[in-house]
Amino acid sequence: MPSIFDQNLPQTPANFAPLTPLFYLERAADVYPDRLAVVHGLGPSALRYNWHQLYQRCRRLASALLQHGLGQDDTVAVMLPNIPAMIEAHFGIPMAGAVLNTLNTRLDPATVAFMLDHGEARAVIVDREFSAVMSQALALRQRKTPLLVIDVDDPLYDGPGDRIGTLEYETLLAQGDADFSWQPPESEWDAISLNYTSGTTGNPKGVVYHHRGAAINAVSNILEWDMPKHAVYLWTLPMFHCNGWCFPWTVAARTGVNVCLRRVDAQAIIDRMVEHGVTHYCGAPIVHSMLVNAPQALRDRIPPGVSAMVAGAAPPASMIEGMEALGIDLTHVYGLTEVYGPATACAKHAHWQDLDIGQRARLNSRQGVRYHLQRSADVLDPETMQAVPHDGETMGEIMFQGNICMKGYLKNPQATRAAFAGGWFHSGDLAVVDPDGYIKIKDRSKDIIISGGENISSIEVEDVLYRHPAVLSAAVVAQPDERWGETPCAFIELKADATVTAEDIIAHCKAHLAGFKVPRHIIFGELPKTSTGKIQKFELRQQAAGKS
Repeated sequence: MPSIFDQNLPQTPANFAPLTPLFYLERAADVYPDRLAVVHGLGPSALRYNWHQLYQRCRRLASALLQHGLGQDDTVAVMLPNIPAMIEAHFGIPMAGAVLNTLNTRLDPATVAFMLDHGEARAVIVDREFSAVMSQALALRQRKTPLLVIDVDDPLYDGPGDRIGTLEYETLLAQGDADFSWQPPESEWDAISLNYTSGTTGNPKGVVYHHRGAAINAVSNILEWDMPKHAVYLWTLPMFHCNGWCFPWTVAARTGVNVCLRRVDAQAIIDRMVEHGVTHYCGAPIVHSMLVNAPQALRDRIPPGVSAMVAGAAPPASMIEGMEALGIDLTHVYGLTEVYGPATACAKHAHWQDLDIGQRARLNSRQGVRYHLQRSADVLDPETMQAVPHDGETMGEIMFQGNICMKGYLKNPQATRAAFAGGWFHSGDLAVVDPDGYIKIKDRSKDIIISGGENISSIEVEDVLYRHPAVLSAAVVAQPDERWGETPCAFIELKADATVTAEDIIAHCKAHLAGFKVPRHIIFGELPKTSTGKIQKFELRQQAAGKS
């Protein structure tokens, strides 16, 4: 018999609306229309939009896409740096009911072509800086369906690159209606974006995000940071990476300021911190190290009270100490593409500040505890699916459960089932839990290398190495790197009588891989193997660590 709390109490439009981060933009424009939303550049010539103008531009984008026949569940890919058009894509594309697919600007043409085909992109928006790579990718596509190519000619870019599309972005927006009456998703389970992750085998996997998860993680970011209203956020983190950890939507929810940045370097970062009053930024360890190691004259200009997030390799003591000296409050977060970016944080306690730097570094290097609106993050025995004891010694696999998990892998039901086995998302990362309940990674079962915040599949690099005619056996492991966190290190066993140099191997890799995936070090010699012939990677990791 139905409960009394279910009788004559229906769900209607009056008491239920699907969650979507698109409402954050609508509210920002309604409540604070004249507040600054986007700034791109420095000085009086910098491009600026308030929230009313940004909302109009996003509605124009949605309207124009619909006029060109793009709508519900159509994939619109973008290959853009952190410029205003990239922010607009995070709202305008889903406002049309379409799915945003942000492409990593560092990838090679073959990988980009695969993503365009696999995601069934019907349009692509590309910045002129990346037109050469995109041209090659378009030529490599296997799908022969028409694809609308839209050029972005950013006025702050003065480098090489031709327009390759049939339409320029501002011309496209001019075709749209600034007062377009967009509709929210019928279901919060509808896809909002598609993000590709390297994985460990074969082609990249397409991770599908839903509106609910995007909305919830955007708010979790606010709660984790105690992010104030009208915060000024500097875009050092690529928006192509997990949709910028959902921060395009977070900034809208706080009616903050998006400070755009085409290229990351210490001078550009600090100039914008000073001129625009930056309060928050995120990035891989390399971004923070850039500031710590900047010339003293630059460091002296950094305003006090900036909050930063770091993910990827755990921040070493030298970085934490250096950031403290700069007056920057650093928060360590952990996550994966499959959980919308950060899904745990090393929540700090006041008494940690009384400890010496070594102890603070150890505590802050942990992956921590679940994000506010994530149901669970725990370390489980993957065989029994039981939580490991909180003894700091017993290893298990980090798993997630709740609202901040992907819908699944596009067109890959087998991988989706495996990822969600037992009702938990399996990260593949091995960890322990300390007595205080904080998670600490010990190893990566997937052999993923995290370099500058980007995932590199060791197997993908090994496959390229095996294509060299002189290579008999190859193994790639992570080597600690002060600048990038980790870089690929290749161990190679040559065929009998083969002669090849490290430079030859690196040149071969550069011909087949994106630059950041190319091994930085090549070590020749017989590879350690088990009795069954399996390469013992743990020995190679120890060797690589000793040579770093």
